[in-house]
Amino acid sequence: MAPARLSRANPLGFTRWPVTLITTAVYLAFLIPLLIVHHVVPSPPSSNPTGLDLAEAWADLQVLTAGFHPYNSRRNDEVHRWLLQRIDEILTSTPAPASYAPFREKKPSVFVFDDTTSNLTFVSNPLKATNTAVYFEGTNILVYVRGQDDSPDQWWTEPNGVPPAGQSGGVLVNAHYDSVSTGYGATDDGVGVVSCLQLIKYFTTPGHVPRKGLVVLFNNGEEDFLNGARVYGQHPLAKLPHTFVNLEGAGAGGRAILFRSSDTEVTKSYMRSKYPFGSILAANGFEVGLITSQTDYVVFEHDLGLRGLDVAFMEPRSRYHTEQDDSRHTSPGSLWHMLSAAVATTEGLVQDGTGQFDGALREDERVASGEGSKGVWFDLFGTTFVVFQLHTLFALSVTLLIVAPLVLLVTGTALTRADRMYLFRTSAKGEEGSEVTVSLQGLRGFFRFPFLFAIPTAVTVGLAYLVTKVNPLIIHSSEYAVWSMMLSAWTFLAWFVSRVADFARPSALHRVYTLTWIFVVGWVLLVIATVYENKWGLAGGYFVFFFFSGVFVATWIAYLELFSLPRKSEYAQQCAPVSRRASSYGGSRLGTASGEEHEEESHDAEEEEEPTESTSLLGGGQRTTFANYVRVAGDNHHHPADSDIDEHYPNVYKHEQRWSAPLPKWTWVLQFLLIAPLVLIMVGPLSLLLTSALHQTGQDGSSSLFVYIALAALSTFLLTPLLPFIHRHTYHIPIFLLLVFLGTLIYNLVAFPFSPSNRLKLFFVQEIDLSSGENTVSLSGAYPFVLDAASTLPSTAGQNITCIDHVVRGTKCSWPGLAPRVVEDPNTPVSDWLDYTITKSSTGGGKGEEEEEEEGKPKSARFTLSGRNTRACKLLFDSPVSSFSVLGSASDSRFPTSSPVGTKEIRLWSREWENEWVVDVAWTESPNAGDDAEDKKSKKGSLTGNVVCLWSDANSVGAIPALDEIKQFGPVWVAATKAADGLVEGRKSFSV
Repeated sequence: MAPARLSRANPLGFTRWPVTLITTAVYLAFLIPLLIVHHVVPSPPSSNPTGLDLAEAWADLQVLTAGFHPYNSRRNDEVHRWLLQRIDEILTSTPAPASYAPFREKKPSVFVFDDTTSNLTFVSNPLKATNTAVYFEGTNILVYVRGQDDSPDQWWTEPNGVPPAGQSGGVLVNAHYDSVSTGYGATDDGVGVVSCLQLIKYFTTPGHVPRKGLVVLFNNGEEDFLNGARVYGQHPLAKLPHTFVNLEGAGAGGRAILFRSSDTEVTKSYMRSKYPFGSILAANGFEVGLITSQTDYVVFEHDLGLRGLDVAFMEPRSRYHTEQDDSRHTSPGSLWHMLSAAVATTEGLVQDGTGQFDGALREDERVASGEGSKGVWFDLFGTTFVVFQLHTLFALSVTLLIVAPLVLLVTGTALTRADRMYLFRTSAKGEEGSEVTVSLQGLRGFFRFPFLFAIPTAVTVGLAYLVTKVNPLIIHSSEYAVWSMMLSAWTFLAWFVSRVADFARPSALHRVYTLTWIFVVGWVLLVIATVYENKWGLAGGYFVFFFFSGVFVATWIAYLELFSLPRKSEYAQQCAPVSRRASSYGGSRLGTASGEEHEEESHDAEEEEEPTESTSLLGGGQRTTFANYVRVAGDNHHHPADSDIDEHYPNVYKHEQRWSAPLPKWTWVLQFLLIAPLVLIMVGPLSLLLTSALHQTGQDGSSSLFVYIALAALSTFLLTPLLPFIHRHTYHIPIFLLLVFLGTLIYNLVAFPFSPSNRLKLFFVQEIDLSSGENTVSLSGAYPFVLDAASTLPSTAGQNITCIDHVVRGTKCSWPGLAPRVVEDPNTPVSDWLDYTITKSSTGGGKGEEEEEEEGKPKSARFTLSGRNTRACKLLFDSPVSSFSVLGSASDSRFPTSSPVGTKEIRLWSREWENEWVVDVAWTESPNAGDDAEDKKSKKGSLTGNVVCLWSDANSVGAIPALDEIKQFGPVWVAATKAADGLVEGRKSFSV
């Protein structure tokens, strides 16, 4: 068969239709499964696995989420009692070993602790001026399933309460049973709670008895400052676990993601999960402060010294902490995804026999469970989980950074010695002794990449700024419209620029030059990622290593391809007789002149013998020269038209350099498959993960521009593998993408950014001056939407709505609100909702008050306070108090109780309703004294502030009419959520 026919028939040839079809098929083949894995939750099994009951778990979830149950609500007490009842039912219904003939192991001993005695005082962020002090009384429930290797003694009843010597470290599984005051808590954290109930059922079923002790913690008080996890540390049983699994929810459904883990070794237990999901990049987001919210994980890992994992739901954020966080908006599939991961991970930890997590107790009773190694981990299509140590990635990265450039350098040197280095060469000379010089146009294509890369990237970044300026929250409900806009714009521009360059200056070296540029960019990125790995222990750049590995091999193949070219001297010798035509043919399609012209002409090429299939390409004897291979025409031939190129030069593509004829026509497929799948597999899930995590955070006050810039950068990363090949695409797909771009651009600029299924969260609080009765309702959120929502309410008709910029959550709009009825007796005056007394202590040793003030000695006072129908109050000081103590409080050296910069807020939580707190505070001279001498004298040494009590129970319609009004009359695209610990905050000012 003739070469021309072979070229046309090659389905892998580097021509337009094969390139278009293969690249498109590969991208679709990877992107579609990634989208399915990200959005479709695995179906639960048709029959219950041994030791689990999914129908029972789903029924438990529906009971748990029948009402709002924040810590400061009566419903919270009901949930507490219900949990104790369900635990008892599970333990009494667990089958005995006789029912399971294959299992002869003894049913484990189980101990249930209703902890209604532990309390704790601590200061969060003591070195910051914005630190907060907390006194908290816990109502945690702990279930201890004794392991086969555990001591039979009830050591926790001893005075010191320390596990005996030789006791292996146990495993803690935690979920919090309180919800926020505006959410039913289905995924935050109802699914975690019912998963813990099923874990008790599973590990007390014969055949699953744990080797190590298992502590299941149902903690109360996570939502309002991680209080429940901190007070858990006061229980004797807290000294047993060395590892933990925290089950949490920061979304309202979908898949449960592995948010973060402490080390490689503990993460390997998660590999047992059937449906692993997550990436180390999420953990890095917490480490660098990109994700500011926290879970109980930080208490267990940082404060209590345990090693463990954080598994949580993360989307959709628009339902998180709202009434749509209910069982109706989650699914049995989401429940099964978390439960199956929890069972597999916990089983891996409790059955571990390596001793790698066992340790001893330090003097301060902090668990010493060994030091784990920093890890790298990520899932592949939600079915396979990859875990390895960070220092392995670092070693491989350093090796690749050194080896890859050396390999290309050695290959380039070999090409030069073989006289086949066409890169960066403008001309070539004939055989030794010959003065013949011909133009190679070897620099053509070298300067394309900066334009191919920079123009699409600059436009997508510009689109990010444009959308941020015009319609910044459109990504809230239309994230894939934004993705489509950026991906289509980038692809079309890259194709257009490459086709213009190819038309103006066709080059056979486009692919190798572009790969070389990408190699350089990848090398720089890998250097940056390696520095972060070594200096800060951040492994989120692992995808750069895999990307650069593929680029390196693809680039090396491109260099090896050059060995198939004729020696430059031979090409010069063969082309010399027709150098004028060669130059003209190899020149610009726009008529630009070629480099060198020769006056001599020869008809030797016309007299060459036609090659046969058995004739050697570069062999001796009657050899087939390069001129035979490309069928070089003589002077008597006119410049062939585009349609005639294949007939005269069947192995040269269009108007590219004639010496490129021997280049392999199929290796581009191998190069593309070395880069594109790696980028899609590694970067694709990260793109979806970041989109889900960030696209609805603008309503919380986060930067919208950051999200759009992140999408622009990810679009560039995802599409860069197309650059070496996109100049061979047909126009069909790029033109279609241009239309997609125009349509999505218009939509993203003008569409309303919210919908009933993607609502805007507005943050509600009602503040009352209990002395004057002044009542103010506030909504905080994105402007002008927060004002639009407030204006639709009946109570604001004719009212003056005052809006001011809020430090955290955009704009705060306030107006006189409907009076709340949060105390049991509606006739109780608001002034009686909160009672407090202040007793000033004397520290002067008999000296007069004025003399004492002059000496600058600290002042002190005792606050006694309580509130009606509440168990949460707080003290707010206009200037920091230097120290404080709560009567009857416990302390723990792991949790600081004072701050060197003082404290301006003390939060008080009680397990009893209408509790009376006694708080002693000390302070020095107030910095708020006025400039006027009399004013300064009157204020010198005084302490001013507010006593505040909180009401958070919105289960009864009419208790908080202002909140009910927003739910009933607010726009359908608005959701109300809590702005603070209390929905209603009543205050009285004080001055001491």
